[in-house]
Amino acid sequence: MTPFLSAADYFAAKLAYETDPTDLAADRASGSAPLVIDTRSAASWSQGRIPGAVHIPNSELEARIGGFASTMDAAIVVYCWGPGCNGSTRGALILASMGYTNVRELIGGFEYWAREGFATVSDDGRGRRAPDPLTAPLPPSA
Repeated sequence: MTPFLSAADYFAAKLAYETDPTDLAADRASGSAPLVIDTRSAASWSQGRIPGAVHIPNSELEARIGGFASTMDAAIVVYCWGPGCNGSTRGALILASMGYTNVRELIGGFEYWAREGFATVSDDGRGRRAPDPLTAPLPPSA
């Protein structure tokens, strides 16, 4: 059976539709931040989220996205809990099916964002945990 895509085409497509926490943080720091959508439950949102993210569970995405993304080519990043969660994949599929053309998933979701030591916010306030050496980028060696 011949694959639909070559390996190179598959990996190029994968990179076009994903971003990682470090790249998202760099985009935000440069002022070119995409709209960041948290697709998780209200309870998960309350426990912790990426600052500035918008909470739109997948069940509400079609009805509410127009209030946040005014054009179909708006840069959007969706995330869910972590690498074992496919809520962001479902959210990205909903948006792409609606015609949004610049949608990406956050690799590792909120879990990797927090584990890499980036700022988080919860209903109790802002926080930041120490970077996990297994997920966070290492500083350049001296």
